[in-house]
Amino acid sequence: MQHILSARQFDQEAIADIFARTDLVREQLATRDGRRELAASHLGEVAATLFYEPSTRTRLSFESAAARLGMGIISTENAKEYSSSIKGESLEDSIRTVAAYAGVIIMRHGDDDSAERAAAVSPVPVINAGAGKGEHPTQSLLDLYTIRHEAGRTDDLKVVIGGDLAHGRTARSLAQLLSLYPNNHLTFVSTPELQIGQDILDHLDERGTTHEQTDDMFGALHEADVVYWTRLQKERHASVAAGRGLRKLLGKKLPAAPTLESAFSINQAALQVMKPATIIMHPLPRNHEIEASVDADPRAKYFDQVKNGLYVRTALLDMLSK
Repeated sequence: MQHILSARQFDQEAIADIFARTDLVREQLATRDGRRELAASHLGEVAATLFYEPSTRTRLSFESAAARLGMGIISTENAKEYSSSIKGESLEDSIRTVAAYAGVIIMRHGDDDSAERAAAVSPVPVINAGAGKGEHPTQSLLDLYTIRHEAGRTDDLKVVIGGDLAHGRTARSLAQLLSLYPNNHLTFVSTPELQIGQDILDHLDERGTTHEQTDDMFGALHEADVVYWTRLQKERHASVAAGRGLRKLLGKKLPAAPTLESAFSINQAALQVMKPATIIMHPLPRNHEIEASVDADPRAKYFDQVKNGLYVRTALLDMLSK
């Protein structure tokens, strides 16, 4: 791994290696001796987090991971305003500059092709921490790790992926990783306006992964082993258009935005139709698409995903910096 740019760069063998290292990190962080061993492993190295878009879990988990490996951290949040980008500096020039100060760059940017552009000019590893509506590969790795940890397998799964799939990069990346494993069936729950991209459907077809699309949320949840729900990406499209899509999804008249997304949600009624062992996941942040009352259900695993993000990203930084 020179860079981490896309879920498509991984195969089963690479993921097995990452997850083996993640399991070891998990064990090390559970003990004082293990934490000391990790903290001594990358002393003198520096990681840079360069975020042009807001982040809580991704940025902080990467910075925490770097700190636990003994790395120094340099960081800029909202780089659109608090870097020379506001003066017109190109992404390529910013990357060349940051690479002079750090041995690895973790970047989030609003352009779909930003990670590839950064990697093309960077002399140090670049990690795509979210690129526009394109991909979020490290999120998909921690999502898949959570599925493996909770379900005990990554194959022979019925996975329901729902929400704003047209603009949600996490759903796109996870679908690609799931296509690596046999007998997985993906059901995408959305509206015509918010459906998953045709490029992802074509990729699934090439991999032989069966899939379907529906606007029947309750029907899809009935047989799901994994439910992966996402929020309305209001920052990436007009709320009016999204509102039309949500109205069509629900088949009834709804009040005006911003309360539309609250009706398209995983709630107690949705829990009633799920199997007892279904895993409920969400990349977060959430708005109203998973009600807070669901948090107490043992099937809710989205805060476990948050914890797993630290383990997976620590493993990735360790492997990239070898």
